[in-house]
Amino acid sequence: MTHATKSDVWKTAVTVLQEAHPPFFPPGGHVMTVAVEYPPGDPGAPPHWHPGPAFGYVVEGEMVFELEGEPPRVLKAGEAFWEPGGDVIHYQDGNHRSDRRLKFTVTMFCEEGKPMLTPVPAQELAKRAGRRHSG
Repeated sequence: MTHATKSDVWKTAVTVLQEAHPPFFPPGGHVMTVAVEYPPGDPGAPPHWHPGPAFGYVVEGEMVFELEGEPPRVLKAGEAFWEPGGDVIHYQDGNHRSDRRLKFTVTMFCEEGKPMLTPVPAQELAKRAGRRHSG
């Protein structure tokens, strides 16, 4: 099958949502993309670590996003985010809205044999409390 005319739309169809230079790729790593859905008002995952960098996109709703050393911020549908993973605590990924669900995708670089998400123990949170943004 041949096309009589070709479209040039592809030349302007791409919008860069974010660019990042991740600090590392975990040894023996692999890449995983997940979809996450939280009901209205859900606080999301507890403070946690990822073994490698993670890149996400808010599909629907609004997310409260907070990484260690950064102030919490609200990300809305159509916005992208990333985190370096490793030793950086991801404090919040909850649903900012009490009247609608939150849906986002995350592509993460995982280390073989390690979970994609590890909750941070209470004693570690206490030890690193000074690293959390206070503003």
